[in-house]
Amino acid sequence: MSLDYIYPPYEVVRNAQRCVDCGICIGQCATGVHFRDKKTGALRADESKCVDCQRCVCFCPTHALKIVPTDNAFRNNGNWPARTITEIYRQAASGGVLLSSMGSSKDYPIYWDKLLINASQVTNPPIDPLREPMETRVFLGKKPTDVRRDAEGKLICDLPPQLELKLPILFSAMSYGSISYNAHAALAQAARDLGTCYNTGEGGLHEDFYAYGPNTIVQVASGRFGVHTDYLNAGAAIEIKMGQGAKPGIGGHLPGKKVNGDISRTRMIPEGADAISPAPHHDIYSIEDLRQLVDSLKVATNYQKPVIVKVAAVHNIAAIASGIARSGADIIAIDGMRGGTGAAPTRIRDNVGIPIELALAAVDQRLRDEGIRDQVSIIAGGSIRSSADLVKAIALGADAVYIGTAALLAMGCHLCRTCQSGLCSWGIATQREDLVARLDPQEARRRLVHLLTAWDHELKEMMGGMGINSIEALRGNRLMLRGVGLTQKELDILGVRHAGE
Repeated sequence: MSLDYIYPPYEVVRNAQRCVDCGICIGQCATGVHFRDKKTGALRADESKCVDCQRCVCFCPTHALKIVPTDNAFRNNGNWPARTITEIYRQAASGGVLLSSMGSSKDYPIYWDKLLINASQVTNPPIDPLREPMETRVFLGKKPTDVRRDAEGKLICDLPPQLELKLPILFSAMSYGSISYNAHAALAQAARDLGTCYNTGEGGLHEDFYAYGPNTIVQVASGRFGVHTDYLNAGAAIEIKMGQGAKPGIGGHLPGKKVNGDISRTRMIPEGADAISPAPHHDIYSIEDLRQLVDSLKVATNYQKPVIVKVAAVHNIAAIASGIARSGADIIAIDGMRGGTGAAPTRIRDNVGIPIELALAAVDQRLRDEGIRDQVSIIAGGSIRSSADLVKAIALGADAVYIGTAALLAMGCHLCRTCQSGLCSWGIATQREDLVARLDPQEARRRLVHLLTAWDHELKEMMGGMGINSIEALRGNRLMLRGVGLTQKELDILGVRHAGE
């Protein structure tokens, strides 16, 4: 069966009374939906190409356009929904693996929405963040287990390398190649302005962005793209990517059509060649092997950079994190299954891994039980959508969080989930020059700064309401959370009580 026989999922509705036939929709559509009929000159739409990016809707000067989900449907069947049928047709036609982008859209529980935050009332008064100091700075890295003093009684403060952040939010790994130069520039500049860090992802660091080194986390993935001594020393920290929440257990693939001259030089691969990261690091098959790479990176940077190990949230994540903590790593980054990605096999994105909330709580508790919680800091990622999610993540045990999709949305992403096509209408997940030019890096930077500034204000308000004035006092403080609509097993894993207790 040809895909031509599948009715398009979206319909373009053009209001004839409002349309002034200006043709702006044609120029704005990256996928070629809008066109002029060669015989009549009238505006037409090839709805089979529509991905609902909303670009034409936003730029139509008379608001004559709407993109609506089709009301045409397969015959109702609880076991065979339309999405499943369509995916079978696609694979039957192509013989290929289905690819998807962004996080899973399946209806799995979102535990953030089932956790409520406590507030102070009478005996433990709240704190007014406008009039009293609130400490939202964090230092990520190993911490001493005791207070040490010299012979004169002065504190000994020779800490291992720390990653200092003015607020407990970082921009997560998005490689140059999966996102555009302008998007990377916006992330780097916003990180500098906010006093936090952005992550290069596995695509190396463009030479223009070395200037943002103090606000950069450089990543070492299995493909080792763009990795060399200057790169390692350019950043404030180094992240070893062992896994990713959207596709645990597999590697990465940047199609050759996205590998232009700049990306070729940055990744140190031939122009036009596919950039394929293998599933495993071929030098890591045990915690001892991981320790060797951690040590090698520390030697290469003269022990001046904290080392992060990033893993996907999987079923035995607590035991894995315990091993990582003993490998010499300074920080563990855990990426939940709802995390975004530029491209992932659909089946893996939607069926592998566990939610970040459960993984985070399990890891924090395991490290506390083993008495090694202060040996590592924890960064949580994988669908942090608001400052409320941030507060709940810290209360479950995170020192800080990664945000990716939220950052892209702030820059203008409309979550049309077609990043893998390279035809991002908003200039973010593309390398096509005319599309890249649509994203103004200064405007995107401004919006990113606004977003995190707003979250920081809200974080302080919520902390003040809890009677807490520092991130350190909130970290792992699960007494500040209560669950609603959760099973007893879920409450036990999260380590929180039910609302009303």
